[in-house]
Formats: sequence, C-alpha cells, structure tokens
Amino acid sequence: MAGFGRSCHPSGGDGTCPRQTRRAAPPAARLDRALQKIARSGGVVVLLDGTLVRTRRRTGTENRKNFSGKHKAHGLLFLALTDVKGNLIWISAAKPGRSSEITTARHNKITEQLRAAGLGALADLGFVGLDDDPDDNPVIITGRKATRNHQLTAAEKEANRLLNRERAAVEHGFANLKSWRFLAKVRMHARHATTLLRALLALANTEVQR
Repeated sequence: MAGFGRSCHPSGGDGTCPRQTRRAAPPAARLDRALQKIARSGGVVVLLDGTLVRTRRRTGTENRKNFSGKHKAHGLLFLALTDVKGNLIWISAAKPGRSSEITTARHNKITEQLRAAGLGALADLGFVGLDDDPDDNPVIITGRKATRNHQLTAAEKEANRLLNRERAAVEHGFANLKSWRFLAKVRMHARHATTLLRALLALANTEVQR
C-alpha cells in the first residue's frame, strides 16, 4: 500500500487521497463470491452489522434523507459482513442515513445469499425479523428482545451476552476500516463513497494476506 497513508486529511482534503485509493485498489468481492469463499474454507458463519459513515451536513431538503435518527447525525449507511475473526469480506452500496439496516439487508438479498452458500450470520437486535424462514431454516441468528409483555429471562439474557461476545469481532472490522482518517466526514456522492469503501476493503484484505 505504498503511496497511501491513514494520515490523509481527515475530510479527504482536496480529494487526492480518496481518488488514489479508489484507482489503485483491486475490486472488492461480490456478496455471493465472498460467501462462497468462506464456505470453501470450511466456515459456517459470518458476522453481519451496519455502520454510519458520517457526511458533511449540507443545507437544503436533498440532504435530509442522509440524517440518521438513530445516530443523530448525517451520514451514509453501509452494511458489512466479516468472518469470525473480524476480517471484512463484503460491504454494501451506500444508502441514505435514514435507511434502516433491515430494509437495506433485504434489498441486498442477504438471507437468500446466505442460504445459497450454506452459511449463517450472527447479527444484533436491529436485524430481528430479517430472516424469512426463522423456524424451519434459520440463517440469521439474533438475540431476544424484551417487550412490554415479555421481560427477558436469566437464560435469555445470558444467551444475548454470549451472542454479543461472539459478534464483538465485527466491531473490530469496522474500527479498522474507519481508521482511515479521511472517512471522518466524507464529502462525496453516495456512489463514489461506495466505490471508496469497497476499495478500502480490498486494500485491507490485501494487507491482511501479506
């Protein structure tokens, strides 16, 4: 990764560093190919999560769709899959910050792709209800939510704790991605942001393989 540095200007500066990254990085893997690679290596599960990459706040109604009520900030929503060690294997296209993680996952047909590859995914409570066949052939494993009529039992709380422990690696994958300082607040179109993050994914995987 000569010629690059995680010390690029926090906002991307004049855009040189993001442009260099997009041009130099090899293409990131498609979702189906990334999952098939995990399956061929003997893997049985991946980790699923979403993150908000913050953007510059701009005036006008066009930018309202990028405001995330969950994070109370403007940004672009990305979903990602990692292996059990937290190595990123796939990143979705950018969606407006107001988009929900579960809707974005359905748009990318993640459950279908997991079943085709014979894999499962561990996910947080934001993905409860994503699995379209949770009883007979579940592929999305989430914790249990407490409701007004059902408080979690001690066993359910312990199961949630154990699941969160297994999922912790996905946070490391996001942290590694966001350590590129020019992602502090991106100033670019969603399509370009998608290309940039996928380029960083490819570069990160190249770095891991060395």
